[in-house]
Amino acid sequence: MAHSFWLLFLLLSSATACDQCVHQSKAAYFSSDSPLSSGACGYGSLALSLGGGRLAAGVSSLFKQGAGCGACFQIRCKDPKLCSSRGTKVTLTDLNRNKQTDFVLSSRAFMAMANQGMAREVLKLGVVDVEYKRIPCEYKNQNLAVRVEESSQKPHYLAIKLLYQGGQTEVVAIDVAQVGSSNWSFMSRNYGAVWDTSKVPDGALQFRFVVTSGYDGKWIWAKSVLPADWKTGVVYDSGVQITDIAQEGCSPCDAGNWR
Repeated sequence: MAHSFWLLFLLLSSATACDQCVHQSKAAYFSSDSPLSSGACGYGSLALSLGGGRLAAGVSSLFKQGAGCGACFQIRCKDPKLCSSRGTKVTLTDLNRNKQTDFVLSSRAFMAMANQGMAREVLKLGVVDVEYKRIPCEYKNQNLAVRVEESSQKPHYLAIKLLYQGGQTEVVAIDVAQVGSSNWSFMSRNYGAVWDTSKVPDGALQFRFVVTSGYDGKWIWAKSVLPADWKTGVVYDSGVQITDIAQEGCSPCDAGNWR
């Protein structure tokens, strides 16, 4: 019943989502990558493996109380003398609490928007006008992964972090059960990309995820993820890939002239 409500709520609430539209805003940058890798999504040092160091903090409408963690965006600054028309791709790893800009980028991502030889000039600006749109994340030959957090305490408490979520999607609910069992327990979003439960089934564990993309939503079932002797700090392959692309359910919008 709980997940039926989740699906209905999310399908209705995302019916006006225009993730593929181009949005106008501003972007600043952090001189150090540390705030982004240790940010509100909880990726830690693993953040650098998500977007090649091209990371971003996004405002609350993009962060979506953690559901936006791992989302990918194409972003470009609007000064044609300094910046390329292609821009760069970034991965959202933190919440941007600065309401003056939609994004705060890693310095690597900020410089990647520049034309050849202009990176330092772009950095000197500090803040630039940008346009951006959400794009599918692509992790070639990489399945969705589950990392067991160090706070987990077998057999009473399990906390996991989702990594390498592909497509243009958001995981909005997770259930866990013993492999071969239909007795599912729901997990709660602790923060960012971290989910937890105090009702940990015995034995090897399977997961099912409620995934939304635009106005569409579905279940994805990972039938065998954690072994019975799962350990903290270890990243486990889910055996499934998420590649869905958002289906727009809104009025026609400017998709931009992106190459």
